[in-house]
Amino acid sequence: MTTPDISEQRARDLEAADPVPSRRDEFHLLAAEAGDHPEVAYLAGNSLGLQPRSVRTILDEELAEWARLGVEGHLEAERPWAPYHEFLREPAARLVGALPREVVVMNSLTVNLHLMMVSFYRPTAERHAIVIEDSAFPSDSYAARSQAAFHGYDPDTAVIRLRPRAGEDVLRTEDVVAFLAEEGHRVAMLMLGGVNYLTGELMDIPAITTAAREAGIVVGWDLAHAAGNVELALHEWGVDWAAWCTYKYLNAGPGALAGCFVHERHLADRSLPKLQGWWSTRYETRFQMHPVVEPVDSADSWQLSNPPILAMAPVLASLRMFDESGMATLRAKSRRLTGYLAEMLDAQIGELPLQVITPTDPDRRGTQLSVRIGGGLAANDVARWLRHEHGVIADARQPDVIRLAPVPMYCTFHDAWRAARALVEVVRSHG
Repeated sequence: MTTPDISEQRARDLEAADPVPSRRDEFHLLAAEAGDHPEVAYLAGNSLGLQPRSVRTILDEELAEWARLGVEGHLEAERPWAPYHEFLREPAARLVGALPREVVVMNSLTVNLHLMMVSFYRPTAERHAIVIEDSAFPSDSYAARSQAAFHGYDPDTAVIRLRPRAGEDVLRTEDVVAFLAEEGHRVAMLMLGGVNYLTGELMDIPAITTAAREAGIVVGWDLAHAAGNVELALHEWGVDWAAWCTYKYLNAGPGALAGCFVHERHLADRSLPKLQGWWSTRYETRFQMHPVVEPVDSADSWQLSNPPILAMAPVLASLRMFDESGMATLRAKSRRLTGYLAEMLDAQIGELPLQVITPTDPDRRGTQLSVRIGGGLAANDVARWLRHEHGVIADARQPDVIRLAPVPMYCTFHDAWRAARALVEVVRSHG
């Protein structure tokens, strides 16, 4: 067996030879507090992406328009504010594999989940279950449970939490499909995470979507950890609806606006219940102040309020970068980076109490490796030692998981090398 080369030089050589150069110079990098390098190795982009330098430029442009035009900026700004969400529509659609009219950027992720469930969770006495994964992000769990309760059902029984097999950490596609075939008759809606936030598992979205729809189930996906991370084809896959945030892999800033997708087959369906507001009605007659909504056959129909310009501008800056790089290119580099990080960890873990719980198959993971920490060490402590002793920023999920995300926009093979070495040294020295 060939001994893997875990040298620092190999990491630098891999970066120099990679066909996709890093765009790290276009981001604000954090100064390191410790370690041998002036900048941190930032592997927490699955929690909050770094700030693109272009964000300040685009915000300054909008502030200048506000100062110059006041209220007239709604129609006279270089990027008029009234239809501002239109500037985001096509790049957002390209990002998730959708038709432009199927996509809108609005609100925050959980608000969008609720707006989608208002329309698509239509429970009956015989069929009212909502299926989520047991390790769903807590906000998804809260949203699903509150929707079930709002409709008069006991969330403890109405929300079904899919669990991995005993002794395993991730769901198997065949188990999800088998459950839907056997129990789908009592399920009203499926709402899974496209990439599981805790384990980094990439779900087989097309296969699960097909199985659920064949069972008569409405299919929604939370793509918070998938958008900007993996290639998506929501329209082609026949997903009913989806929602995602933009502050993780999409680097649009803390609490940035979220995206929403509704398949075209639902856009003209006037029977779908919706919450409505000023921006739900036709743009052409919006300022005539009619008392009744004039529906539009696009995802805009789910909008409520006028676009928050200073929140939308960073999303626009981010989407421009993804258009420039292309998701296929970024996904290919992320596979190389994540594969290298996995190789470095595997070569150095040895007898240490560390276990990678993310699938080893590159097709079943995104840009993330989740590592379970044993030996009585708390994940928060490990993350703190990584930062203050080695200049590596990772994300901790209590009680025992460290998440490492070598985001291809700004992470390098050298960052991955530093992260693997630092994690091994922290566990060895503190365990």
